[in-house]
Amino acid sequence: MSDQSFKKAASSPQGPRQSRSCKVCRVRKVKCDRVKPCHACCTHGYPSKCVYEVVPGEDFKPVSQADEIRNLRGEIKELSTKLNGGLNRSQRRLNQLQTLFETIRSAPEDVVERLIADLRYSHVEVNPQEVPVGSWERTEALDERRTPDDNGLSDAVEGDDLSSLVIRRRHSPDPSETSDDDSAYGSICRIDSSKSMLDVFIERFVDAFSPEVDARSGEAGAIRRAAEIRMFSPILTDAFQAVSHVFFGRSVQNKTIESTGFSYYPRVLRSLQEALQDPERSKAESTLATVVLLMAFESVERTSQASLTAHVQGAVRLIEHRGPENHMYGVEHLFFTELRPYWVSAAFTTRAPSFLAREEWKTIPWAAGTTPKNILHYLLDLAVEVPALLSQHDELSADISSNILSAHERSVKQAAFWNGVGDLTNRFALWKINWVDGYPDGPPREVEATDEGIFPVFHCRDLRTGAVIAPTKFEYPDLLLTQTMCLYYASRLILSSVDTRPTDRVTRPEQYQLACGICRSLEWYILKSPGNMINRLAFPVRVAWEVFPNGGPERKFLSEVLKLVEKRHSLALWGGGMAEISPRPHSPPRTDI
Repeated sequence: MSDQSFKKAASSPQGPRQSRSCKVCRVRKVKCDRVKPCHACCTHGYPSKCVYEVVPGEDFKPVSQADEIRNLRGEIKELSTKLNGGLNRSQRRLNQLQTLFETIRSAPEDVVERLIADLRYSHVEVNPQEVPVGSWERTEALDERRTPDDNGLSDAVEGDDLSSLVIRRRHSPDPSETSDDDSAYGSICRIDSSKSMLDVFIERFVDAFSPEVDARSGEAGAIRRAAEIRMFSPILTDAFQAVSHVFFGRSVQNKTIESTGFSYYPRVLRSLQEALQDPERSKAESTLATVVLLMAFESVERTSQASLTAHVQGAVRLIEHRGPENHMYGVEHLFFTELRPYWVSAAFTTRAPSFLAREEWKTIPWAAGTTPKNILHYLLDLAVEVPALLSQHDELSADISSNILSAHERSVKQAAFWNGVGDLTNRFALWKINWVDGYPDGPPREVEATDEGIFPVFHCRDLRTGAVIAPTKFEYPDLLLTQTMCLYYASRLILSSVDTRPTDRVTRPEQYQLACGICRSLEWYILKSPGNMINRLAFPVRVAWEVFPNGGPERKFLSEVLKLVEKRHSLALWGGGMAEISPRPHSPPRTDI
């Protein structure tokens, strides 16, 4: 560089030129379209990581897709108002335009091409169908809207074509609906897409599995956030299409819609296998989201007894492969933190040490402050250490049975194991004192159980007299504490099952009371929790089940609860008894339901 050129560059008032590409594209050295999120980041499955550096004094800002969508909607509203004279007609056309816009924005290319062809060459009319979307509505809501000549959704849907629910083609336009100033525009207003029904299905699924709750109820926004970015990932779009059809069809007891979701499922599995085999795509947030959606699918359908555990264990291996640093931000952080109880429960079922017990997995995901670490996660920091003790117990028991240990080796291993159990038991007790007894809104309180017909009444044994009694039930200040306490009882129960210390061990009556604590908490949580957050208590319920004797009043109560949850929430997992998530080796199957 010549001295003259150097001086010219140094004296330039503009200073260093600002890079207008996102950080990811600069690192990858690829072309950036300067949209937020950009096409390259969306293609590689990292829309939430598309970040731009802004130099002070520069007015450059990347084009936001959300702003563009908002501007387009405003233009549509303005144009529709000008083109329509009547208020009702304008509003109707505006709604249809917005539906069309949403379809073109999020649909695959083949669907968009078909819609454009319809706009140019066909006349269609909308045939909207009302669909129940309330979290507790079932077939009764549909029955109220049916007429003697209406067979409902089952007869409206033929095969995999859901467009018959919202589109009916007609080849001869109605002259009364066509005017000179609206002939071309009317074609747009009279079109609706099969995607509008899919949006209803997805909305119903998201409301069930990711309800909008506050921090007092626990975190529940991961699947909702994933639904917002599904248009950036074909695999995530297909996954939402499959699981939402299955869930909606099962909710309204419509086998045709349910089978339509099953027809999409193999394609999702193939795409997921391809993504997992790719070193880069396997770490994409869309891949993790797809795995979680398939877990939700199995909780609804339970295609086999081992299917849910296989998906959960696969998700845990994927999380380990991604590393703790990839769970600090965005959707990835939400999936890790919200579903952490499931990841820890998976370690219980395998009875093997978990990578989640390492210190980096207890700290790094929260290092960026995306969400605060609450009472539940501090409990899980302790609970995740239990599987290692289970493994140590099983190994020690096998060595003692095979007589391969000398007396000295046996005493040394037993002492080390007992010290580990005693230390963790004391830390659980300290956690309860610090976090539960001093909870800001107060600890749970006991109230008398009443038979109001809404929820089964829990009955148990009085351990002193042997009589069957109805103990008090627990009421909690919020759902987060309810879930936390049930996991506390379950963790203590599992740890006490291998507590063979000669002194200070948890006794059988104490184990019985811990299991009763889970049962006494179920009514509060099930009747208060929105959507399918009840799945968060599936593991504690199964742990309590295995403590109680077969044929007793305790298991009768749990059987009624399982049936109630399956009926109200359309969850086949609960109807099957959840034996696959048992932490006990060779857990006996249920025989009294």
